Amino acid sequence: MKISDLNLPDSAIQFYRDTGITELYPPQADAIEAGLLDDKNIVAAIPTASGKTLLSEFAMLKSILNCGGKALYIVPLRALASEKYERFCSFKSIKKSDGREITAGIATGDFDSRDEWLGNYDIIVATSEKVDSLLRNRSSWMGKITAVIADEIHLIDSPDRGPTLEIVLAKLMRINPKLQMIALSATIGNANEIAKWLDARLVVSNWRPTELKEGVFFGSTINFVSGQREIKERHKDSAISLVCDTIIEGGQCLVFESSRRNSEGLASRIGASIPDLITHEAKEKLTFIAAEIRESSEVDTARKLASCVEYGSAFHHAGLIPEQRKLIEDGFRAGIIKVIVATPTLAAGLNLPARRVIIKGYRRYDTNFGLTPIPVLEYKQMAGRAGRPRLDPYGESVLIAKTYNELDELMHRYVLADVEKIWSKLSSENALRKHILSTIATGFAGNMEELLEFIGSTFYSCQQEPWSLKVIIERVMVFLVGKKMIDERDGLVPTDLGKLVSRLYIDPLSASIIIEGMEKIEEKKTRYTELTLLHLVCMTPDMRPLYLRSNDYEWINDFVIEHSMEFTQIPDQSRVSYEWFLSEVKTACVMLDWIDEKKEEDIVKKYGIGEGDIRALAETTLWLVHSMAQLGISMRWPSANKVHELEKRVEYGANPELLDLIQIRGIGRVRARKLYDAGLKDMKALRETEPGVIAKIIGTKTAMKILRQIGTSVPMEEAEEQRRLGDFR
Repeated sequence: MKISDLNLPDSAIQFYRDTGITELYPPQADAIEAGLLDDKNIVAAIPTASGKTLLSEFAMLKSILNCGGKALYIVPLRALASEKYERFCSFKSIKKSDGREITAGIATGDFDSRDEWLGNYDIIVATSEKVDSLLRNRSSWMGKITAVIADEIHLIDSPDRGPTLEIVLAKLMRINPKLQMIALSATIGNANEIAKWLDARLVVSNWRPTELKEGVFFGSTINFVSGQREIKERHKDSAISLVCDTIIEGGQCLVFESSRRNSEGLASRIGASIPDLITHEAKEKLTFIAAEIRESSEVDTARKLASCVEYGSAFHHAGLIPEQRKLIEDGFRAGIIKVIVATPTLAAGLNLPARRVIIKGYRRYDTNFGLTPIPVLEYKQMAGRAGRPRLDPYGESVLIAKTYNELDELMHRYVLADVEKIWSKLSSENALRKHILSTIATGFAGNMEELLEFIGSTFYSCQQEPWSLKVIIERVMVFLVGKKMIDERDGLVPTDLGKLVSRLYIDPLSASIIIEGMEKIEEKKTRYTELTLLHLVCMTPDMRPLYLRSNDYEWINDFVIEHSMEFTQIPDQSRVSYEWFLSEVKTACVMLDWIDEKKEEDIVKKYGIGEGDIRALAETTLWLVHSMAQLGISMRWPSANKVHELEKRVEYGANPELLDLIQIRGIGRVRARKLYDAGLKDMKALRETEPGVIAKIIGTKTAMKILRQIGTSVPMEEAEEQRRLGDFR
């Protein structure tokens, strides 16, 4: 089937022709024949790199151009949202009937905002959590959505994110029963059940533009389902031999390891083994990327990563900051970085295919069961990254076995196995607590009958009888009524508190813990500090506390004794809950060091976490402290002002005296401290100081940007003179 045969306006067809797409892949043609361009709901279960995104684009463009509608693209990860947004921004060359270009917007944060500005865009890219918050805040444009794309629909199976995605889709279908729903996944064992739930036509295919060979490496041979391939031993580590073999053939590798430490160690060993396989031209480019990584951070992990990158390898995990991950991903896509050793997070949606995928660690640590084999679904997600369309003649996915018995086990457990069925995770009390409150607060249910009817429209009800949730729902309702978030005297009516908690997008139990903790402070006139408030948010289920290492117990115990008057409660040391309490305290201490301007390198070493973990933790803390401030304002707590100041300090990682400076774009916590210590303590002082003086403190380029931003004109002659002096950053 040709692009020119599609029922799309000429401008859209010309766009694809200009980008080199003239014909459809077989699965894409199947989706068209199933009614993709005839407003039919579609569930597409087709392999990675087989053109799922293009299907979504056709549906969105048709809805926008032919029907004057608006499209919503739901993704599981922020990084994936950015990738899709960049792609959809290229649609601006496609004109609508009124002559205006197609526009795209992106939203991933600020969980208590209506974001009405998003309604100005034709395509909105957002995470499922953000869409949920937009529904809770009653964004007016949500009712104008005519096409919804649910990417990575198999994540409904995730205990963390699944219930939110499920509820979001159920609400969107309730708001506009006529909208078109497109659900996409590469790995789904019961796609027919998803299709039944969404009243969709099912498109299933195993076709790939690049052949995928799955096998297990043992001895010196990759054993495929049909045939074998000998690999020359170039290193005692099988994974490194496989990497070298791939690079010699002109390909790139993704290696999946079970932990951050393992991924960093293997990337370093690979880097030491492949310098002779990298061209001089590539090494020059790698040196440039490595320099950018070093500039991105002063933490030791950045130096270790840069050292790997100089030799053509890299590691990738959640401990890195976004700037570093982007440099690695871009370098890999450009073919400069030859191998990435990653933890499984990379397999969850990012578009980073490679000639060969090596799965070195197929076991994961589980706190309850120790090391356990990964699910088949996770293996297939990794394996699906093998083979770059139009770049590789084939793709290979390789597991590594140490014994013949393990070879046989891996062939049957993964290579020859079908993926597991996905199951709704809506039956957990944690999930139902927040989603029932939001369902009532946003008017989707006004009594128990309507609530049960809404639950009956979820994926859960397609797999199990809705009445099986009734006991949990009743228990949740007792909690919400008892905490004065729902009034059930006349149906199910949200109280002002219930509405606020729903809009803030926090677990009702989190709100209850914060409220009770703050009431203790207010009633008893307890002496409270930043530690008191930070520990309070670390007690909530919305915060994931840090693990305790063996050497953490002693110093945290000493810290608790020293600061015992600053906690709203301390459990008895003989109770199991005391260890959980210590984890909360450790997490609070990270944020205490963050707002006290401790160097990130020192925080990383002290707590055994990554720089990316600090940023993620600060983001979650900011959200919860913001919620605490809003609850405080609503309840007129005198402490609300103190909480609001803490909110700003968490946002910027700084002490109170820097807050005026640090809110200027381009001045981070480090530059703000340098300026403050040099006597430039606020914006007024910056305006009154010679540009050359500021340049010597924070660098010429940064100084110029900041001075223009605060309305200070810099004479061109002076700016040129300062450029010749160099950048003093």
